[in-house]
Order: sequence, then structure tokens, then C-alpha cells
Amino acid sequence: MLDSRRNIALACALSALAGYVDGIGFLHLGGLFVSFRSGNSTRMGVSLAEGHWLGAIAAIVLAMGMENAVFQIAGGAGLGLTYVTGALVKVGQLAAEALTGGARWGWAPNLLLWAALVAGSLCGALAYYWINLAAIWFAAAAALALSAIVAATIHL
Repeated sequence: MLDSRRNIALACALSALAGYVDGIGFLHLGGLFVSFRSGNSTRMGVSLAEGHWLGAIAAIVLAMGMENAVFQIAGGAGLGLTYVTGALVKVGQLAAEALTGGARWGWAPNLLLWAALVAGSLCGALAYYWINLAAIWFAAAAALALSAIVAATIHL
């Protein structure tokens, strides 16, 4: 998955996009993460029990979930681009391996993935503060551009 510079760049771009959208969603929806499922699933259950229905966010949550399918491997496992706890765990594991004779920079791609999510959420939050929900259009444009780039370079 993170075995080539092209894949690392694409994974980081998509992780940054996820962070961007998540930053906007978190601010606009009052603390709801549109890309992270576990806590939001609990929050959704509690909200439903309280009679509070969240409207107009299903498409964003679905799109963010679909982003994780980009780096799927046989058997269903893959690289999560919208949550990076696993990436941070890998940073620690691979850093320990590097200290004991393993690949010297094997941890770097996972750290870049995490940093991209953080940078994306920072940019998303700043854009939201600047132009409110209109900031989401930058994410749509970025997703379209990334799709076009991947489609144009798929056989290179």
C-alpha cells in the first residue's frame, strides 16, 4: 500500500482531504466527526434516543467512508485514510524496528499520513472560519482533481 512514492503521495493527499472535510464538519456540526465512525455511532444512537435527528450529513459520512476503499487489499483489510490511530501505532512499531536494525525510514510514510490528516484539518478549520460552509467546495474540487490525476496516470 505505502510501497511507492506515488501511493504515499496519493494516500497523504486523500488523508489531508479527509482532515479538511472533517475539520469543516466538526465545526459546522457542533463536534461531530464526519470521518470517524466509532464515537459518532455512539453519539448517533444517543441522539436518536433523545429524538434529535441529524439532517444533510449522510452523504458526507458516506463519501468519507468510501475514501477508505482506495487502498483496499485482498481479504478486506486496507489502509485507513480517514482515521490514523493505526498509522501512529505503525510509526512506533517501525521506529522500534529501525532502532534494532530494520528499515531506517520505514516509519516515515505512516507519519506523513498522520501529518497530512492534521494539516488537512487545520486548513479545513481555517477555511471554515474564513468562508463558512462554502469551504467544502474546495474539498469537492480537490477530490475531482485527485480522481482525474489517478485516472490519467493509472497505467504509468
